[in-house]
Amino acid sequence: MVTFLAGGTGTPKLLDGAARVFDPSETAVVANTGDDVEIGGHLVCPDVDTVLFAGGGVLDRETWWGIDGDTTAIHEELSRLASAAGDALDGEPGTPRYLDDATQTAGREIARWRRFSAVGEFMEIGDRDRAVHLTRTGLLDEGKSLTEAVRVLAAAFDLDVDLLPMSDDAVATLVHTEGGETIHFQEYWVARRAEPAVADVEFRGAADAEPTDAALAALADPVVIGPSNPVTSLGPMLALPGFERALRETPVVAVSPFVGDEVFSGPAAELMAGVGREPSTAGVAEAYPFADAFVLDDDDPTDLNRHVERTDTEIDGVDDAERVARACERALTAVAGGAADAGAPREGAE
Repeated sequence: MVTFLAGGTGTPKLLDGAARVFDPSETAVVANTGDDVEIGGHLVCPDVDTVLFAGGGVLDRETWWGIDGDTTAIHEELSRLASAAGDALDGEPGTPRYLDDATQTAGREIARWRRFSAVGEFMEIGDRDRAVHLTRTGLLDEGKSLTEAVRVLAAAFDLDVDLLPMSDDAVATLVHTEGGETIHFQEYWVARRAEPAVADVEFRGAADAEPTDAALAALADPVVIGPSNPVTSLGPMLALPGFERALRETPVVAVSPFVGDEVFSGPAAELMAGVGREPSTAGVAEAYPFADAFVLDDDDPTDLNRHVERTDTEIDGVDDAERVARACERALTAVAGGAADAGAPREGAE
């Protein structure tokens, strides 16, 4: 058995080739839910759904979010209605419209601190994608946990891996800006395109949340952390009571999203600097004191005092992902010996 920690696009890209190295039926994926938002009453789980859609063979791999070939008729009509309202509508169409403070913590508890109106929605949600969110929210309203709802969706998309949300409780990733604002990560990343400058990042609710039993059980197996953002992809997980302790008790291999101080993609550098960490591979190693080994790029000059496997870590397709996954397998074998054997390659794999 092997468990991947997933957030953003880094780990999902790695999972594309990991199926050639680790048996998918013996693979669990614990996904970040700190990025989740409720828009117009339905819960959107971006990091869960990237794994869901990728594993189901429908992910739009140009954007690494949403469903390939999806239509956007509902989103376009929402935008038209907001624009047509003109002066009758407060604010600019297409900007995030938070619900008021009382509403933020009322009703569906898992949505708290991240509730937005659907008026002129600021995230483009496809029609088939929206059906997934509505189904998940309907299951939650029937009394299912988020873990149970995700399992229903995973069955519908015929996933081979065991996809698990990190928690059934609400955790919201909030960005504190240098200008004194506090905004949800999705507003920072989607609506404002990683602006303004970050002063700190808060994982609101994490202290009162818990990892699910299924997630903690998965952490008893060897763990691979893909090249995801250490702050907003892994940070919400590490903020959960008991999560980091579980990682200290199992073999952990992490793939750096940096080559030295150059990041492959996304806002990892800005966010790491904002929380006071060096935006580099060295900073990632400092953020992951529980990691027993790292997979670094051949050109990464960083010298770590832990086991290191090197390869070309740029992932631009399944073959690249397989190469990096094999480096992860070597690292697990080096630090755990037989612990990685349960995740041995499937028959026919190299």
